Amino acid sequence: MIENSEIKGVYSEVQKQLFYLIPEKWDRIYLYASVSEKMMGLETGELFFYYFPKGILKKNPVNVYEIPNKFSLNEDEYIKLVERLYQEIKELREIFKRNNHRLWSSVTIRIEGLKFQIEYSYEDLSKSNYSNTDRHIVWVYNNLKLPIEAFNKKERDIIKSYINETIYFKPDIEIYTESIYKNPVKKILAYNKERKEPEYVQETEIQQMERQAKNRFEEQKYTYKIKGKKSLRSLKEKEKNTKPKTYVEQIEEQRNRVRSQILKHM
Repeated sequence: MIENSEIKGVYSEVQKQLFYLIPEKWDRIYLYASVSEKMMGLETGELFFYYFPKGILKKNPVNVYEIPNKFSLNEDEYIKLVERLYQEIKELREIFKRNNHRLWSSVTIRIEGLKFQIEYSYEDLSKSNYSNTDRHIVWVYNNLKLPIEAFNKKERDIIKSYINETIYFKPDIEIYTESIYKNPVKKILAYNKERKEPEYVQETEIQQMERQAKNRFEEQKYTYKIKGKKSLRSLKEKEKNTKPKTYVEQIEEQRNRVRSQILKHM
């Protein structure tokens, strides 16, 4: 593990960018990002993070791709901030490369209390038996500490399979911990502070997240103009025969949509 002023500078910048991206008081933050090189030096990867808002009733984690809609943010401006954060992650990997250090494939960042922790993983993602969605599910289970009952049967099978594998093959990781960036960060996001939070409902965490994600998805879909001969009634009839998507599937759709827009700016 290399530790120098250049890397620590990136750590501080990553923390500041994360704080920029969260427009409310938070308790804990968890981030995942991957960077892999394809042919001709092309870099691909993904980034997502969750935070837990402060407050007794705010127990559910908020995903980065839910934030623009939740706080009525300008999505284009928000995407630029997400892009800037991902560029810092890529710069971190470039520092490892310039120093001829072993290159990691993904990082997990945890900010809890006054501690900043970064976990470097050296798994060869190109040879993994798990898809990006599978790894997302396992990562959520390991880091957000949701109970196994909060996942559907397919997701539970993926989690159990991963756990069984790690019993015999310990993950190849390195961990670094330091104090969080202490200087105050001025909020640069303009958002609707008067937006009311949904009333707390006694549900399981995954049920509440699924319900909220589905409601947002429905609201957005019916704001678009219906073109041609398709009517609202026919769309609703089609939905009755469509199996509802899980919370993770909804987030994956949002993540891929935002990621495609980010790539256009790169």
